[in-house]
Amino acid sequence: MTFPLQKFSSSLLIACAVLPLHAVDTPVQTINPVVEWNRTLLSIVRTPNLQPPTIHSTRSFAMMHLAMDRAVNRIDIDRSDTETLQKVAAVAAAHHVLVALYPAVEANLDQTYQADLAFLIAGPRPRAVVEAIAIGRRSGERILRERANDGSNTPGDPYMFGTGPGAYQSTPPNFPKQPQLVNWSGVTPFLLPNAAQFRPGPPPALSSAVYARSLNEVQTLGTLAGSAATPEQMLIGKFWNGAIQNYWNEIAQTAAVAAGLNTADTADLFAALNVCLADSVIAFYDAKYKYNFWRPVTAIRDADPALTPSASPDGQWLPEVTTTAPDPSYPGAHAVISAAAAEILVAKLKTDWVALDVTSEVLSGVTRHFDSISDAEAEATRSRVYSGAHFTFDLVTGERLGRQVANFVLEHANEFTKQ
Repeated sequence: MTFPLQKFSSSLLIACAVLPLHAVDTPVQTINPVVEWNRTLLSIVRTPNLQPPTIHSTRSFAMMHLAMDRAVNRIDIDRSDTETLQKVAAVAAAHHVLVALYPAVEANLDQTYQADLAFLIAGPRPRAVVEAIAIGRRSGERILRERANDGSNTPGDPYMFGTGPGAYQSTPPNFPKQPQLVNWSGVTPFLLPNAAQFRPGPPPALSSAVYARSLNEVQTLGTLAGSAATPEQMLIGKFWNGAIQNYWNEIAQTAAVAAGLNTADTADLFAALNVCLADSVIAFYDAKYKYNFWRPVTAIRDADPALTPSASPDGQWLPEVTTTAPDPSYPGAHAVISAAAAEILVAKLKTDWVALDVTSEVLSGVTRHFDSISDAEAEATRSRVYSGAHFTFDLVTGERLGRQVANFVLEHANEFTKQ
């Protein structure tokens, strides 16, 4: 089995996520295995049928990067060869975790792992290298044990769709039998005390002015036919309509490479980012399945002027991106993840001003440029109105939730990542 070629930010040099480190024509001291194995995992989760549909991929990213960060932090920093040993430990940790999570591609992972070690260490491996490999494997094994009974394999109860105004219903044209990841709020967070730690209040009432404005906005800007959106807004709606956590891992790659981070600092950055994203997903699924609020496509088709005086029902309305993610609308996942990621990256990099060329998972060959992390976050979030997938209040609440989770992770990360 081979992994497909993937699109990455234009500032990054890569042809395929599973190429070994030595395949990149870069001096050894500039190679960053944390970035490379992040690319490897991205390639895995983008390959059809490799990521289990009942497991959110952010769990895998958090597990791998936590193992790498812990392994790197167990290497003696007073040695002359510390940087090399940290890379070795990081590679061993990542390999151990991914082989356990994705056994179907073990042969590919083994090949990449051996090539990485051969590139980093020429000839016989001295005792320090053997010990670094053992540290990495132990870190990987530890995170696998910690997450073995975290609830991710516990199936959710059959979901009962609502029928009344405001209740989440299966969305056209796909009409899935069951919404996705109904069990995910029951997964043990990596760092949050519980999934409901920052649970937001309910969405606005259907009779409120806030709801009416948001309904009319998405109906006119996010429609598949006759949209009032500008050509750029329509492009933005489509551009970000992929797995948003993947975009932000690529953005982190660009930022880490541009900043010239060493192995330890990169490991710290990606561990904080991906623990935050994993816990953000658990938190927003807690809220989604607490409130079970309908998606715009249902709200517009079933709009009732008696409840929302300015509403204009349209029984044929479809979102710009045609299909809607199979879960409730409130809060918006893109908003939660983008705000959380931006908060972590700005804090860890100590700057918002990073030049970013971002590519799309769903629009081949399209790149959008940003001068700051916050600009990328704002557009990724706003895109969900243009796509027809969300109301503005979904996004406002989502951004707040994402920032709350990120600030908690930043405050408490050392309690977990440095164990």
